[in-house]
Amino acid sequence: MDPSPKDGESAAAAEPSRGGAAPSSGVVVQVREKKGPLRAAIPYMPFPVAVICLFLNTFVPGLGTFVSAFTVLCGARTDLPDRHMCCVFWLNIAAALIQILTAIVMVGWIMSIFWGMDMVILATKDVVAVGSHKWHRSTLLWREQTLPRQVGAEPVGN
Repeated sequence: MDPSPKDGESAAAAEPSRGGAAPSSGVVVQVREKKGPLRAAIPYMPFPVAVICLFLNTFVPGLGTFVSAFTVLCGARTDLPDRHMCCVFWLNIAAALIQILTAIVMVGWIMSIFWGMDMVILATKDVVAVGSHKWHRSTLLWREQTLPRQVGAEPVGN
């Protein structure tokens, strides 16, 4: 009996008659996480605010999520661009209430901590390098919209 190959590369090497492609010619696979509406409503916040929300969620389940709901009203982006700001605000309030009400059985507390960790992860993904400085994307958008342009200055962002 032949030992069966355990991974894709050895399977391709064991059967050269299946198309003749070398194992190094691989296929590019793109993986995209599908988020539910509550998870997609987590706002992209500045890093210090996200850390404060994580801290609040760790010690008072749901409080950091409740605070993050108000950042949506202040213009924080979410992964729900087609929904109105008020709808996303209420989704975050609903997530906070779920965390508070289920904290009694520890589920809400654990959910709250993971929610805070997701806030910090999203905050680190939303950093853009411009020149030698790293800027939060919302700061760049604010500067672009509110500060007057200098003659001959480079555009901020992108």
